[in-house]
Amino acid sequence: MRIVAAEAIHRALPFPDLIGALREIFRAGCEAPVRRHHDLGQGTLLLMPAWQAKGPVGVKIVTVFPDNARRSLPSVLGSFLLLDGDSGLPIALLDAPALTLRRTAAASALAADYLARPDSARHLMVGAGALAPHLIAAHRAVRPIREVRIWGRDPAKAAALARRLADEGCPAVPAADLADAAAEADIVTCATLAREPLIHGNWLRPGTHLDLVGGYTPQMREADDAAVRRSRVFVDTRAGATAEAGDIVQPLRSGVLAADGIAGDLFELTRGTVPGRCGPEEITLFKSVGTALEDLAAARLALSRLG
Repeated sequence: MRIVAAEAIHRALPFPDLIGALREIFRAGCEAPVRRHHDLGQGTLLLMPAWQAKGPVGVKIVTVFPDNARRSLPSVLGSFLLLDGDSGLPIALLDAPALTLRRTAAASALAADYLARPDSARHLMVGAGALAPHLIAAHRAVRPIREVRIWGRDPAKAAALARRLADEGCPAVPAADLADAAAEADIVTCATLAREPLIHGNWLRPGTHLDLVGGYTPQMREADDAAVRRSRVFVDTRAGATAEAGDIVQPLRSGVLAADGIAGDLFELTRGTVPGRCGPEEITLFKSVGTALEDLAAARLALSRLG
């Protein structure tokens, strides 16, 4: 069985290719049950399987132990196991955090390719964690981004990320004021652990695309009700978003968002059964919670490129 480390995964998954692989698997379809959460007491075990007929089976196994910082360990750890679809024999074990970073960013960029204005040039990144540089790079792969602003609760961390990206040739600067930066952005991406909305709908100008990535439980929220009301709302998968994403679950419960108010998901967008952006003044909102089919597509692509 092959072992694939994080560095090799990042090297094997350039965003144009990975975005294309996700587009193909959403178009084709894939069995991907909603992730299972198991309470371990001190942490959580997540299981995410996915498979296609006559193809390999993938299972992502993730643990979340919030107190790991005390042990100088990451809070989130995991592996992605790829199995032969005919025999069940293990084929490869891949680093799950690296795979997740790449496919999560690629899914947002795939959605933006349908929902963000073609001339989108200003990108606001809300959050300066591990996912932020991947999201920035993925959006730059599908839109002509000329300016990236980074806002974080810790201004020093946001400034450090902006400096690092600028040194690598990305036009990134820190954002001092979140409201002002959101009002000037063409694409607003959030990747935070916020439980109270950070983005207010009345900040958004016509034509903005709002990309919500961070909230992955019903209790987490990155954008307020006004943002939902002003937007055409899209999700990665209806089953996942309506069960797990606070930015969708809470508005559905309160009546701010009707059940039929979700305009489409990535299956429908990639197949052309629903329209994406309908005009330059429209505000669009995309909420992702992640799905194992993205991991499967990314793992297959990585192995094919690594030889």
